Amino acid sequence: MQAYKLNATIDESGSLVLDEPLTIAPGKVELIILQNLEPIASFTEEKSEPPLARPKRKSKVKAFEGLFENAPPVPPDFDPLEARWEALKEKYNL
Repeated sequence: MQAYKLNATIDESGSLVLDEPLTIAPGKVELIILQNLEPIASFTEEKSEPPLARPKRKSKVKAFEGLFENAPPVPPDFDPLEARWEALKEKYNL
């Protein structure tokens, strides 16, 4: 696998715009995006509306349509691997 480092911009519509053309063979690629954590003044000023309380998540299974809306929020310190390990310890009496 060959790695390339390029600069790009995300526009207002959320599309990725490369700053320079690519000179690589056509085909599927894996994209890793690294974003600076420094706030950009123009971006923070434009976002003045408050965020939604809970994002809507859609389910492809009709039986689970209302499940996400009624579920309690996940605590910020929740660790899914730790929860899985605890469940396995309980299941197999470890």
